[in-house]
Amino acid sequence: MNIKAAAKLAMAQPRRLQQKRMAFVGESILPLQGSNGSLFYPQDDSESKKADGNGNTSNLDVIDMGGDLKMICKQGRLNEVLQILHRIDIWPDSDIYVSLLQGCFSKFHGSLVHAHMMQTGFEPNLFLNNTLMIMYTKCGSLVDAQKVFGEMPKRNVVSWTAMIAAYARRGFNEEALRMYYQMKKMGVQPNEFTFASVLPTCAGLAALDHGKEIHEDIFRSGLESNVFVGSALVDMYVKCGFIEDARQVFDQMPQRNVVSWNAMIGGYALNGHFDEALKMFQQMPERDVVSWNALVAGYAQDGNIEEALKLFYETPERDIVSWTTVITACAQNGYGQKALLLFCQMQQTGIQPNQFTFTGVLQACSNLGALNHGREIHAEIVRRGLQDDVFVGSALVYMYGKSGSVENAQRVFDRMTELNAVSWNAIIVGYAHNGCLDEALKLFEKIPERTVVSWNAMIAGYAQNGHFNEALNFFQQMQLTGLKPNPDTIASILPAFSHLAALEQGKRVHEYTIRSGFQRDVFVGSALVDMYAKCGSIEDAQKVFDNMPRRDVVFWTAMIVAYAMHGCGKEALQIFEQMENIGVKPSRVTFIGVLSACCHAGLVDRGWQYFERMIQYYHITPVMEHYCCMVDLLGRAGFLDEAHAFINKMPIKPEPAVWGSLLGACRIHGNIGLGEHVAERLFELDPQKPATYVLLSNLYAAAGRWNDIEKVRKLMKDRGVKKMPGCSWIVVNKKVYSFLIGDRSHPQTEEIYAELERLSGQMKEVGYEPNRMFALNDVEEEQKEHILGHHSEKLAIAFGLINTSPGMPIRVIKNLRVCGDCHSAIKLISKIVGRDIVIRDANRFHHFKDGSCSCGDYW
Repeated sequence: MNIKAAAKLAMAQPRRLQQKRMAFVGESILPLQGSNGSLFYPQDDSESKKADGNGNTSNLDVIDMGGDLKMICKQGRLNEVLQILHRIDIWPDSDIYVSLLQGCFSKFHGSLVHAHMMQTGFEPNLFLNNTLMIMYTKCGSLVDAQKVFGEMPKRNVVSWTAMIAAYARRGFNEEALRMYYQMKKMGVQPNEFTFASVLPTCAGLAALDHGKEIHEDIFRSGLESNVFVGSALVDMYVKCGFIEDARQVFDQMPQRNVVSWNAMIGGYALNGHFDEALKMFQQMPERDVVSWNALVAGYAQDGNIEEALKLFYETPERDIVSWTTVITACAQNGYGQKALLLFCQMQQTGIQPNQFTFTGVLQACSNLGALNHGREIHAEIVRRGLQDDVFVGSALVYMYGKSGSVENAQRVFDRMTELNAVSWNAIIVGYAHNGCLDEALKLFEKIPERTVVSWNAMIAGYAQNGHFNEALNFFQQMQLTGLKPNPDTIASILPAFSHLAALEQGKRVHEYTIRSGFQRDVFVGSALVDMYAKCGSIEDAQKVFDNMPRRDVVFWTAMIVAYAMHGCGKEALQIFEQMENIGVKPSRVTFIGVLSACCHAGLVDRGWQYFERMIQYYHITPVMEHYCCMVDLLGRAGFLDEAHAFINKMPIKPEPAVWGSLLGACRIHGNIGLGEHVAERLFELDPQKPATYVLLSNLYAAAGRWNDIEKVRKLMKDRGVKKMPGCSWIVVNKKVYSFLIGDRSHPQTEEIYAELERLSGQMKEVGYEPNRMFALNDVEEEQKEHILGHHSEKLAIAFGLINTSPGMPIRVIKNLRVCGDCHSAIKLISKIVGRDIVIRDANRFHHFKDGSCSCGDYW
């Protein structure tokens, strides 16, 4: 209810029927009747009508109006006081209004009191205006508080501090800081409460310069010895990452309380100095639950969830902060199911969730894509009346968006009564995550204030949806605005460099992470390993891995997958064994990497062993990707019948990818009969997939069955299926160049083709003969050779050779599997030119050096 609506109600006739008066006050009104000290004593008609001096009668016996009203306010019986004010002609004084406002815990009641003041024409003094403003901030209505503040004829330090604290609590740190400087400009001197309110905003913004300036104000005001101000200073320096400054303030405090100790302990823990944190924890003269929570939060912030949970269970007494800390930590570090379990356990102990708990558990639902759980939690939020909280609302928007329900995300966003940067970022992330990039861009352009998170959402959205150049463009634009990338920015942009094989640009970002201190972030580390691996530099990936002080299962898995995609099966399995030996439990994704490593290295027996170990020892139920790896493992090794039997025994329905792996194996080993059978299954499951037609054509081409190839082409045409053209990319001088088969669009076309002719002549001198079976055209042999000689990867290599310095590695990406003829040719080219050539195709990496390939021709 807004103030005008409340005022309209308040102006109703004061002597209505009692039923209507009760309806006006609300559902929770208590009838004013009884004989045990009630303020009013309704009598029967004959006794209750008492004449005043003018012969008028009144139905109410009034006893000490001011004192009794204040007493009822203190007892929390606001509905009764509001009823009294509207039943009789009362002109309350300032003290009664103050008592009423101090007892209001909802905007509804507060608005009614404010409306009564307006209706009676009461002119509030400074103290009452401050109380009114504080009431609105306490009830979460920052807009009404701002209005009261703006209309106040006089303001004092309490007025300014109340608004600064309100902005800070709601996360509007810039506005809180602006209010502080405006207050100083108006000549109002801050007090200890002002300083304790504004310092957390510096921490929230990581604005150390402002924090130091306020520290100087504190020194000049003589409040540096105040224990609350000192504790806030310690907390500010800690959260800005300046632990030494925090310790200096702490050591100089003449008096310390548990808040000071907890701030320092939390600071050491949050900055990874766990030995110091434990030492201070043991030195504390008195510990409370906050002390334990500070240690738990430190380990959680560092990603050491096992140690955080251990301390949590050792905590003698747990409060809502304890539970919220571990729930949020689990949600943020990939332990979503554990977070949901802890949420249920917390409620079973009788501790009720608050807005921060809901924010944490909704993040777990977001990461798991657990839409049904998210809906149940949404219903509980509504039951508890927390849906109007801006952070809870933002978490709901984020959860729905990340869970694929962008329509519900938009509905929640539209119903939010207050929006902040988090809310806007959440809805942008929702659209971007679901591939709705146009809608995300429109919102991004409308957002009142673009933060790093806003830019991260756009960068990640474009990168995740394959628009890598656009992602890089947003990354560059963000830096031009003066905003500095954070760890999430780095983790979002690195996949773009990975896809484009932009190794040098990726290295510069790596250097930035070191300068910024992000290299310890496990998610950044995992993204760096992935980037180096996909750019063809497995050596640099290994260096990142070796230099990471703490490794979680995601980080170990990234290194295993890196070696697997490079065909280094033995190295991948060595990493896996190291991970097991130190007690890190592998995940489903880890085993996908392990089985893929076995597949590329032809380790059939070990692949079977790991598959069975995953099920029997780790109790991980295989998913489609595991089955696909096993079929690929058996098929590549020539066990086609066994692979076919394995598919037929699968407990889940095989998806096209599984059958596609078997068809690929049939092509390798020339098994036309089984290949045709598998192709038929694929045509039934996914008739629009071009790869099936291409593999079947390759199978026929190897056998010289050109009529069957024509039938496959006709089938494709009839079904409207189009083959994806082969395309290769190469990065030279920080620019990406792409080539199609027979491409003549490049300005250096003549030089490129001349280089290919030169290389072709040299290859033939050492015995190279084009493998014409990979030219899927029934044309003259000479024409087949011409087609093979101008495949996109050969054009990219030739371009790289004429535009880079001798000895520099050549790195090329191809969107399809490299053909057998190109594979043979590139081996010879690497020997002729004396260069390393790295090709990343749709399946894996090939490292060509001195006439051989890292795959050992097993691919």
